[in-house]
Amino acid sequence: MINLTCMPISPRLRMIDVGGKSPTARRAQAVGALKMGLPALRLVRDGKLPKGDALKLGEAAGIMAAKRASDTIPLCHPLPLDAVCVSFECDESLPGVRALCEASACAKTGVEMEALAGVTAALLAVYDLTKQVDPALEISGIRLEYKEGGKKGFWRHPLSSPLKAARPVKVSKLGRACVITVSDRSSRGRRADRSGPVLASGLKELGFTVDRKVILPDEPRQVESEIRRSAKGRVLVALTGGTGLSPRDGTPEAVEAACDRLIPGIGEALRAYGGRRLAHAALSRSTAGLLGRCLVVCLPGSPGGVRDGLAVLGELAPHAVHIARGGDH
Repeated sequence: MINLTCMPISPRLRMIDVGGKSPTARRAQAVGALKMGLPALRLVRDGKLPKGDALKLGEAAGIMAAKRASDTIPLCHPLPLDAVCVSFECDESLPGVRALCEASACAKTGVEMEALAGVTAALLAVYDLTKQVDPALEISGIRLEYKEGGKKGFWRHPLSSPLKAARPVKVSKLGRACVITVSDRSSRGRRADRSGPVLASGLKELGFTVDRKVILPDEPRQVESEIRRSAKGRVLVALTGGTGLSPRDGTPEAVEAACDRLIPGIGEALRAYGGRRLAHAALSRSTAGLLGRCLVVCLPGSPGGVRDGLAVLGELAPHAVHIARGGDH
């Protein structure tokens, strides 16, 4: 972090100093709409405007604008974007087109402005090609749909609808799974289970059928017994909680005792991914192993830790389950 001692007078504007922050995984999605008449909308939808295909041009314009957001927004940090995706939906009930821009990066600050710049430019490009056939156009509803990453974690706009992915997600059926929440307070009803539902929902999105959910206290022998019971007939047992350093945290020991073989790389991948968001992820003792042909994984007990874990499992679990069941590499 640089101390700008050469500026004796306080500036009226300043760019926030992020020099002391560590890069973490960031994601943001922005939406907006362009209203037009039905005849114009049909020309846009069919790519028959006099100037050409407005939606294709809008996608390209949105990506370009997201990459150059800092050039037009004075206090916006230049970021090394990992991905930008722009998509459109033609809506006759509007009537008009709805645009979505999703941006992601591993950076010291968020990608909200990049997503907003992208969706704005995408709509402007469509506006430019459409105004020749319908001058009564209106851009509206531009807003940040959600942002994710950094200390504040996940935030979603109060007016947003259920999250839409910029790319269609194909889900395959991977087999039956069990979710075990390990928490003294949750097992006694003193605190609601927050991480278990997040884990179950995430596994369903990955393609697993979650047909068993259990809440247990931090008792390693009881957890080990439940792992052995739940592994029968299932391809995955996923646990959340009890992976830290407190005297009662014993989930990794229960997993190691129950499994025939350990998979050190999964625990390493979980800590590496979590460390991009939070340095304290290095203190997690998350681990994984195989009990027969069942994959057993334990994740941290916070919703954020579970989301990070799901991001890793989305890449590893399907292949691990396939191999564990005797599939080809």
